Amino acid sequence: MTSEDDQQLISECLAGNTDAFGKLVLRYQDRLYHSLMLMVKSPEDARDLAQEAFVHAFRKLDSFRGDSQFYTWLFRIAVNATISFRRKSARQKTTSVEAAREAAGIEPVDERGGVRPSSRMEVKEEQALVRRALSELSEEFRQAIVLTEIEGMSYEDAADVAGCPIGTIRSRIHRARNELREKLRILLKEPDE
Repeated sequence: MTSEDDQQLISECLAGNTDAFGKLVLRYQDRLYHSLMLMVKSPEDARDLAQEAFVHAFRKLDSFRGDSQFYTWLFRIAVNATISFRRKSARQKTTSVEAAREAAGIEPVDERGGVRPSSRMEVKEEQALVRRALSELSEEFRQAIVLTEIEGMSYEDAADVAGCPIGTIRSRIHRARNELREKLRILLKEPDE
């Protein structure tokens, strides 16, 4: 299942050429970071988790069987690191909803009306609202949407990464889309005049 190019780099790395793993890092670091950002909502935490995932993958590369894409395997490692991170964070402190929104970098939307922002600003505001709605989904639903809609993984790969049956992923995606649609409907509703 692994692409020939990825498999070649993995083989070279296992043969002692660590530069080959560096090429895998360069190939997947941005993609992994952006997906983790959607899951943890903190640039620093996303960077730390991505780095942790790559270090773990490097150490355990000999256990990679090639049954799935390398990135799918790497992403599963990152998801496990994220789960562990969240458990540690939950024990250390409880974060308010407002603090979580602030950490996500979501700016409040100006609903006063008046001069309409440029098209570019409208797009940024809509993207912020989508990120906000996504962040309000449960972790399971958010993960399912990130894996399939943003990462473009097949349902089979998403189920593998999430560690659940494919039917569960399908159900989570369906329910997540419905919840997301409702949250966006509320967030995008024009203020009453």
